[in-house]
Amino acid sequence: MRAHRRHVRYFVMMGVCLALFVLAWGVVRFWSVPAAIGMCVVAMVIPPVAAIAVNRRDPDDDWWNDPRWDDPDWDGPGHDRDRPDHEDRPDRPDRQ
Repeated sequence: MRAHRRHVRYFVMMGVCLALFVLAWGVVRFWSVPAAIGMCVVAMVIPPVAAIAVNRRDPDDDWWNDPRWDDPDWDGPGHDRDRPDHEDRPDRPDRQ
């Protein structure tokens, strides 16, 4: 559910960004060019902030603490990348 909420927030922020650009140069520039430029500067800041907000780690995410990273043969041939294997392996005599 948190991912859905983050995506909704991202699309809302990007919609506001797009609306600011369109309103700035479609409507506001007729009354005040500096205000239109200010609106564009604000709109220019929104996409990086939206990307940071969407990519923030949730408290229940544990991708950064993957036990496979402790395995020195993780990239070795014949090693299953989708399943951590910390049990004894016959080809590794140091793991008993």
